[in-house]
Amino acid sequence: MILLTGFDAFGGDVVNPSAALARSLEGEIVAGMRIVVEQLPCEFASSTRRLFDALDRWSPRLVLAIGQAGGRADLSFERVAINLIDARIPDNAGAQPIDEAVVPGGPAACFTTLPIKRMVAAVRRIGVPASVSYSAGTFVCNQIFYALQHRLARYSAHIPGGFMHVPLLPEQAARRAATGQTIVASMALEQMVLGTRAALEVALLDPAPSLTDGESSEGNLS
Repeated sequence: MILLTGFDAFGGDVVNPSAALARSLEGEIVAGMRIVVEQLPCEFASSTRRLFDALDRWSPRLVLAIGQAGGRADLSFERVAINLIDARIPDNAGAQPIDEAVVPGGPAACFTTLPIKRMVAAVRRIGVPASVSYSAGTFVCNQIFYALQHRLARYSAHIPGGFMHVPLLPEQAARRAATGQTIVASMALEQMVLGTRAALEVALLDPAPSLTDGESSEGNLS
């Protein structure tokens, strides 16, 4: 199984591209493995519990968590999650934690165990914009990324995992423009699907990260 996760809409939006993308790929077979999907609440208190429940239920061979990043123009494969929650806005439950740890006493950072540079190259080869990102922020996306890598590092079997940020959908960007906000980048859902499928194929067929991908699951930034 391949587990994809996306988030509920938040911040006044009625759709979240991460959930739309994951649902578009649900049930597909990639490199002989079926994609299953879990939609996570955009809430600090409950999102990690839902993620861990999905890990226990599906016992996936690979996990890619996905989140929305308004302002980005490509599929951004995150390299590192930090052990920090510092919410700029409240989550969907109204919580806005500041300067809190994702895992108290945990390492300062957790790194992806996906071959993200090869994944980016594969996505670019089919004409979909993609890049490696070195900041997953400090909101729920970073929390899920850190919690995922921290949990996967405890398993005896190696399960590659990581996080990808996606741009807004065109309709989201259009709504922002209609209200006078600065016009922001967007990407069609069809492009996101093509790029994610290509990235997953690489991750499954050539899963071991190289030194340049950042293969350690946990690390200390200090």
